[in-house]
This record gives sequence, C-alpha cells and structure tokens, in this order.
Amino acid sequence: MRYIAKHRFADTAPRKVRPLARLISGMDAEEALEQLRFHHNKGARLLEQVLKSALGNAEDRGAVSVEELVVVEVRIDGGPTMKRWRLCVREAAFPIPKRSSHILVAVSDGKDDEGGEE
Repeated sequence: MRYIAKHRFADTAPRKVRPLARLISGMDAEEALEQLRFHHNKGARLLEQVLKSALGNAEDRGAVSVEELVVVEVRIDGGPTMKRWRLCVREAAFPIPKRSSHILVAVSDGKDDEGGEE
C-alpha cells in the first residue's frame, strides 16, 4: 500500500531540490533518511521532513513494518512565483523571481490493496 506526504508552497526553488529527489527515489526509507541527513542544503532538510511525515503516515495507518518501506515516488513540482523588483541605475528595475515548490513523497510496502481492475 502507498503512503503519501506532501509539503506545498515550500520556499525553495524546484531545481535545487530535484537532484536530491532523484538520489533517494527507489531507496529503502531508512537508507534515504541517512542519505538526506548528510547533505548540507535546505532542500535536503525539506525532503527529510516530508519523508519522515510519510513514514509517520504509514505507521498510523497500520503498516506491517516501517523498515520494509521503499520510496516509490518523489515528485517536485513548481509552485507559485513571487515577483520582486530591484531598482538599479536610471530608475531601471530588474525582476527577482522568488520561486516555490510542491514536494510529494510516496512510500510503499510492496503490497497492493486494490482488488478490482480498472
């Protein structure tokens, strides 16, 4: 069964988090947490929090063993962009986009609870 956790409107750009998402995709959950713990950037902290939340969701919903969970999907989507402006010479203005992202992490124990076919 799949257990999902989301962090919407995270205040970091998606391009800074996607390399870490590719790193942990397909790993065991405990191994993915260890990998994220040793990265020093903010995106690793955000992904670590969302992964811990997904593990907590699995524990609450009665997963057999949290140690057997595997990260099956990590999706980093772009969120809204705040437009800020910086004034420069001769009253010219240059845009400064403040990007945000939506982070989704799904873990699974390998068992499908869906009995019917679609």
